[in-house]
Amino acid sequence: MKFGLMFVNSGPFSVPETFDTLDRTADEVGFESLWTVEHVVIPVGYESEYPYSPTGKIPGEENAPIPDPLLPLAYAAAITKQIRLGTGILILPQRHPTYVAKAYATLDVLSRGRALAGIGIGWLREEFDSLGIPFRERAARTEEAVRGIRSLWAPGAQSFEGQFYRWPAVESNPKPVQKPGVPIIVGGHVEGAARRAARIGDGFFPARGDMKTLVPLLETLRDECGKTGRNPDEIEISTGAGPLDLDTVRRYEDLGVSRLVMAPPAFDSEGLKAALPKLAEALIQKTSG
Repeated sequence: MKFGLMFVNSGPFSVPETFDTLDRTADEVGFESLWTVEHVVIPVGYESEYPYSPTGKIPGEENAPIPDPLLPLAYAAAITKQIRLGTGILILPQRHPTYVAKAYATLDVLSRGRALAGIGIGWLREEFDSLGIPFRERAARTEEAVRGIRSLWAPGAQSFEGQFYRWPAVESNPKPVQKPGVPIIVGGHVEGAARRAARIGDGFFPARGDMKTLVPLLETLRDECGKTGRNPDEIEISTGAGPLDLDTVRRYEDLGVSRLVMAPPAFDSEGLKAALPKLAEALIQKTSG
């Protein structure tokens, strides 16, 4: 089992000192990955329902800091040695795929092949309205964008023609270190996300990781793989996790989960230095090998 940490660029981790401590310590004690989150803006008084909280609202205030998801990972690439660097998630339909392809390829080069492209369709309608992007088109835009991104990561000049995006033969360099490209991991905890992961994903990451939610999602993913002719074992399963013990980890492993991603165990530098080694000892060291 791999263990990752998520929300690593938001709130208290938006300042360099705490982010630096989190990255370095997690890398040193053996965590496998770090995952950032994204909202380019939070519309004041939004009415869309946040799907990961019973309150329907994002944790924290509307003015809580949420830095760009990719820039902190480039910072982390420079101060760590082996930990993988993922977006969990980047809201893909809000960005043009040519920029996304370039950004992930650059991160992959700078990190020497440690990038993970976690993407999702988004849930905050008012954010899409602020950007002038039709909310109802977000799923179709996402799947088309993934095809465009992969074309730009292929060798040589590539053209692309789709419903939402098109370009003539263009060069996009550098190419990712990882071949054939940075793994694309589809986020979401609804049936549509599971089917999307089966169609276009190298991985699937439902952040809501309770067994009641996860089991039917994995069944849906396998069903869609059967329709498209894919081997479901090719799709790496990650999921969000709350407090863990070894028995719970084994239950996830039995379901086919390869990576458990949790929130950091503290929110300040001293707390992280104390808590991360203990968490690593309790989970990583006792499940390795």
